[in-house]
Amino acid sequence: MVAEEGPEEPEPQDAKPRSDEARSGYELRPSGPRPDVPADEHPSSEFAVPDGIAPPDAVEEDQSTSEFAVPDGVAEPAPPEQEGSAFATPSTYRARESPVAFTPAEGLPQIKLTKDAPWQDRMRTMLRMPVGERPVPEVVQRHDDTGPAVPRVLDLTLRIGELLLAGGEGAEDVEAAMFAISRSYGLDRCEPTVTFTLLSITYQPSLVDDPVTANRTVRRRGTDYTRLAAVFRLVHDISSPETEITLEEAYRRLAEIRRNRHPFPTWALTVAGGLLAGSASVLVGGDYLVFLAAAIGAMAGDRLAWLCAGRGLPEFYQFVAAAMPPAAMGVGLSLSPLDVRASAVITGGLFALIPGRALVAGVQDGLTGFYITAAARLLEVGYLVVGIVTGVLSVLYLGIALGAALTPETALHTVERPEVQLLAAMGLSLCFAVLLQQDRDTVLLVTLNGGIGWSVYGALALTADIPAVAATAVAAGLVGLFGQMLARAQHRSALPYITAAIGPLLPGSATYFALLSISRGELNAGLASLSKAAALALAIAIGVNLGSELSRLFLRVPPVVGGLPGPALRRKAAKRTRGF
Repeated sequence: MVAEEGPEEPEPQDAKPRSDEARSGYELRPSGPRPDVPADEHPSSEFAVPDGIAPPDAVEEDQSTSEFAVPDGVAEPAPPEQEGSAFATPSTYRARESPVAFTPAEGLPQIKLTKDAPWQDRMRTMLRMPVGERPVPEVVQRHDDTGPAVPRVLDLTLRIGELLLAGGEGAEDVEAAMFAISRSYGLDRCEPTVTFTLLSITYQPSLVDDPVTANRTVRRRGTDYTRLAAVFRLVHDISSPETEITLEEAYRRLAEIRRNRHPFPTWALTVAGGLLAGSASVLVGGDYLVFLAAAIGAMAGDRLAWLCAGRGLPEFYQFVAAAMPPAAMGVGLSLSPLDVRASAVITGGLFALIPGRALVAGVQDGLTGFYITAAARLLEVGYLVVGIVTGVLSVLYLGIALGAALTPETALHTVERPEVQLLAAMGLSLCFAVLLQQDRDTVLLVTLNGGIGWSVYGALALTADIPAVAATAVAAGLVGLFGQMLARAQHRSALPYITAAIGPLLPGSATYFALLSISRGELNAGLASLSKAAALALAIAIGVNLGSELSRLFLRVPPVVGGLPGPALRRKAAKRTRGF
């Protein structure tokens, strides 16, 4: 049965227009039949709006129905800042209250350090600047279009720093070398950190990227200034714009440096140690017999220390073993009918054992602000000195028990022989240079530097009657000044020109008198002499550091501002704390 088509009913007046129906998500149809649709296809939905009832208002899609919706009249909170963004505007910033800022019409001057200065001075200057004030980086070594290989550059930097720190270089110089390597290969946002046994470097690509950090531990140290000089040449070549060294070439040269043999064999080191002790004994008033006895005792102590090292004993016991033969030789001569100065024999052996290199490095680190490294180095020096004291005292106690005529002299250098002592001082510096495995072309220069230092000390202490501590500080300052200038002229480390030259100034006699007084039960006199030895050692270290700083003070590093030479940049130091 087909239903009759009725007339189309008019749309109610209060119904919504068709556009609202479209936005509501469904279409409202009248309940009556439609003329264009067959009767059997009319909709019979139970959701149809009955006749005579206005359809409900359409619900907007973007209308919130959540219980967390913000009530009317309340401002919506601002979207949170992007996490880690350094460029987001601070919440406390107000444009009207901000200070007037503008860029000059000619632009900001670009500061560049001159290439004429050694890389050590340029890197020290930048390391003591805040990161935001450092000059624009200039990539010296080329790399491919993908940019620098960050892991390999950091690894090369750590390996070079390890060789420098293991060779006895100061913490500030090690950081300067590491900064020069990373900067030359395009990693300008690097911060190296050096402690006594740990090296670390952090690279941050940008302000919003995660930093990359690499570490390396120094577990073994060795004295080889030839290797140290080779590492300095490698750093100079990498940081120089005239030479192009790829990462592969730098790794190859570094491997060659590690494989290089020492310039002097083991037997030459033993002979040099004996000659050093003999020269020191002549320096404090000994004759040829004392020279021979001191040389034999020092060579026996050196062989005994090598034997202990081969058995894996710690360095403390090696120093104990090395200090016993020279002391035994002096005690034996005092028990013999020969008229010799046994104290000069023992003093010569002490000159060959006092760790002057570690002492100077420790004080230098402390003066430059590396207090953790300085404390560790000085603690190492303390342990080695205790080892020397233990070895010498054990023999002196035995000698006193046997009735050896060991009496402390009243003054240092009681025999004044200027010509002989000058030759002995130069010979002592020469032997020290051999023991430190220096380049053969630096041996003559360091020998002359040692002679100059001793001449200044003799003129002040023996001729002008200036106290020994002040005379030692002045002489050490000149040694450090000349050594730093020689190193700057050849773009090398200053240690080969300084360490061996301070050998004649080491407090061997004061140390011996302190040990002898303690062994005889005169504790007050022994402590007084030991305090004098410590004061002389500190005077040497401070004088060397002051001489090095004076050389940098007079030869400052001028920058280039806008392509023209500008005023010299100040190498900023640590801020004084004023006690709080």
